[in-house]
Amino acid sequence: MTAGGGKLRFLRAFRSPNYRLFFGGQLLSLTGLWMQRVAMGWLVYRLTDSPVALGTVEFVGQIPIFLLGLFAGPLLDRWELKQVISFCQFLAMGQALYLAFSTLNGTVTFARITAAAFFLGLINAFEMPARHSFVIHMVERRDDLAAAIAMNSVLFNSARIFGPSLGGVIIAALGEGPCFLLNALSYLSIIVALALMKTTPTRKTSGKRGYLADLAAGLNHAWAFLPLRRLLALLVVMSFAGFPYITLLPVFARDILGGDATTLGFLLGALGLGALVSALTLASRPGLAGLDRRTALAIILFGLALPAFALSRSLALSLVLIAAAGYLSIAVTVACNTLIQALVDDDKRSRIMSLYSMALLGLAPFGSLTAGFAARAFGARPTLLAGGLVCLAAGIAFLKGLASFRDKALPVLTERGLL
Repeated sequence: MTAGGGKLRFLRAFRSPNYRLFFGGQLLSLTGLWMQRVAMGWLVYRLTDSPVALGTVEFVGQIPIFLLGLFAGPLLDRWELKQVISFCQFLAMGQALYLAFSTLNGTVTFARITAAAFFLGLINAFEMPARHSFVIHMVERRDDLAAAIAMNSVLFNSARIFGPSLGGVIIAALGEGPCFLLNALSYLSIIVALALMKTTPTRKTSGKRGYLADLAAGLNHAWAFLPLRRLLALLVVMSFAGFPYITLLPVFARDILGGDATTLGFLLGALGLGALVSALTLASRPGLAGLDRRTALAIILFGLALPAFALSRSLALSLVLIAAAGYLSIAVTVACNTLIQALVDDDKRSRIMSLYSMALLGLAPFGSLTAGFAARAFGARPTLLAGGLVCLAAGIAFLKGLASFRDKALPVLTERGLL
């Protein structure tokens, strides 16, 4: 069976040599990043014994995306995206080395971890929308874009399977420091891959109207076009109410399930496995027809899976439920990413993808910090229960508004040949 049809349809993205380079480099780099994430979460909880501290680190690590994401878009629409991404990788390598040396020589503190998280957030405020915008330049055919976006999630969640599990084993045997060091070395893979790519320049000439005019045009496009507005709103709900469950996983691993760093690695690995299966399913879809309804149903089911996980006391059941949550959360976020990329005008792509990053991750620190305080006041279980119910309500509202969504979206998708 060819990559263009049937079950192997998701392989269409690999017809482009640049995407093959990107995929291989990112797989190693993201595996290292997930090792760092599990090490950082475990180290913070070991040093502080505080869910508020976990929420604080997530807050300072992602607040730069909220503060800078809106303003990064117009700049990225003018800059060379490949150069931006490469420069960001070098900076990210530096923060990983800082954490590694601080941990290995015994000088690491909560303040140092927080500073490193904030610096990485500054990098991500530019790197993430640049990378999302660059996808269309890596694939040679526009009809491969949906497969490439979904395969990016396959990539991310493949790393989320191996990285946390490997990180948990390394932490148990050697401590957190080696995880940070391996992450630093892993950045070399994507730096080399980007250097080998042969792409056309992405720098735009959109600066004639001025920065503020470009910024206003992007915001107006996102607000005035109903499908973009509703998709971004859905991501805001997922970011604030849904995703804090990841921040609280160390609490569930140690205090509710009675485990250790290895247990946390298994939970994150199960989460990644569910997400990987979800991304492969989306990448195998023949087109975008029905993807909006699938998005609504996915967030509704996610709103049910999260409370179920919160109430579980069995590790086996918790692994199944966290895998289901991973499957459904990726079904929502990848579908939103795909629909947004399909609907947005090319000359505003980086600006809209900056808003996408803000909606998906920029508001997450507020959710993480709120979840940390709520977990301290009411417990981790009621906190996840409430978050799940908010997502359930958002999914029902999106499903009820599907008719008006399609009235605006279908003509655009049809005109661009994406159905």
